[in-house]
Amino acid sequence: MKPQVVFVLGGPGAGKGTQCSKIVEGFNYTHLSAGDLLRGERARDGSEFGQLIDSYIKDGKIVPVKITINLLSKAMEETMQKDEKKFRFLIDGFPRNEDNLQGWKDAMDGKADVKFVLFFDCSNEVCIDRCLERGKSSGRTDDNRESLEKRIQTYLLSTRPIIEQYEKLGKVRTVDASRSVDEVFADVKAILEKEG
Repeated sequence: MKPQVVFVLGGPGAGKGTQCSKIVEGFNYTHLSAGDLLRGERARDGSEFGQLIDSYIKDGKIVPVKITINLLSKAMEETMQKDEKKFRFLIDGFPRNEDNLQGWKDAMDGKADVKFVLFFDCSNEVCIDRCLERGKSSGRTDDNRESLEKRIQTYLLSTRPIIEQYEKLGKVRTVDASRSVDEVFADVKAILEKEG
C-alpha cells in the first residue's frame, strides 16, 4: 500500500499543527510535521545534519530538501511498518518552495500519492499575533517578531506559488483559518468526510 498524503500548508501561525492534532483524533491519519522532524533531528545526539538545520531555522530559511524528504520518508515507512492500517499522512509545512516540490516529485513519485493540499488561509497580522502569543510558552526560538517577518516573507515568496500550482490542478481545499479552532475544524471535517 502506498502512503496517501495530504499536504497541509498555510502561513506561520495559521493553525496547521492545532488542526492536524484534531484530524488525527477524528480520522485515521498520522501527522508528520516537517518542522518538528527537523527540530527533532537538530536536537538528536550525533546527528550529521543538526548544526546545518539549526542555522537554516535561525535565519528563517528553508532546510535543503533532501534532508527534509529523507526524514519524512523514514517517518512514513516506520509508521506503516508498525501498523499497516496507518497509510494516511498529513504532511504539515511541506512543500514550502519550488525546490521542495521538485525534490518530492523526484524522490517520491510513484512511492506516495498526494491526494490534495489542505490550505489554511489566514492574514499575516493574525498569523504574527498568534505566533507571538505562542512564543510566550512554546520555547520556540523562531516565535519572535523579527524571525516572523522573515518567515512570512519566505512563505509569501516561496510557498504561495506552490499552493497556486496545486490550485491549477484542482487539488487545493481552502479553509478560512482566521476563525476559532472549532469553526475551522468544522470545515476541515466536512472536507475530509467528502474526500474519503
